[in-house]
Amino acid sequence: MNLTSLTSLQRIWLLALLALWATLLFGGFLLGPTRENRRIPRWARIASSAILVTAAWSWQVFAIGSAAWLYALLLAAGVTFGLLGDLFLANLISHSRSPSVMSGIGAFAIGHLFYISGILLLANRFHLNRPESMRGALIALWLVGLAGWYGAVMRGHEKPSTLHWAALPYALLLATTAGLAAGVAWRNAAFIPLALGAFLFLFSDLILAGALFSDLHFPLMHDAVWLAYGPGQMLIVFSVGAAMLLA
Repeated sequence: MNLTSLTSLQRIWLLALLALWATLLFGGFLLGPTRENRRIPRWARIASSAILVTAAWSWQVFAIGSAAWLYALLLAAGVTFGLLGDLFLANLISHSRSPSVMSGIGAFAIGHLFYISGILLLANRFHLNRPESMRGALIALWLVGLAGWYGAVMRGHEKPSTLHWAALPYALLLATTAGLAAGVAWRNAAFIPLALGAFLFLFSDLILAGALFSDLHFPLMHDAVWLAYGPGQMLIVFSVGAAMLLA
């Protein structure tokens, strides 16, 4: 995250959004009531995601006129679909009584296609796409995604369903985002937060997959998902600042 290329008012706006996001997510965890194996209230979780969407589109507006504008636009689209996925999983835009898992996964997948497009654009535009580092990072994260999918989704299931198999390309899609981000960070340390954010997103989804498919359970598990996912999304969104400094 870097705010030095912005005006004072733009910096204040983004820092205020960041503070509000942190208050909703971490304040919700510290002060929220413990119920249904979680402390962060649903309204605080969804509101924190909405704040990140606001921050992402703010970055996009502030980046207009710079070479980082399209990168910011693609990330803003990605985090918007992330919010849509949150709404599906929270059962806020579904008519069924159970969370719409497939709709949520679909929204997150579309979001990651935007993230991947943005990172590839970033790598090509600013010459951060050294083939050796990109290939190595992708292979490493694909192996992580594959191992995570097997351990969280497939292990112990003799007759896996279509949903079990559908989780594999989704896991590899998230691993691709993390791998490309790691490859960019290898070339420019300013994008280490971007790589960390993409990895946290993958990690949070593996925990969630374990809960959905393998009866994974530990105290405050759902909060752990959000305490990885939320900061992951934040780090991805605020990586626009590093891109603007390169532009």
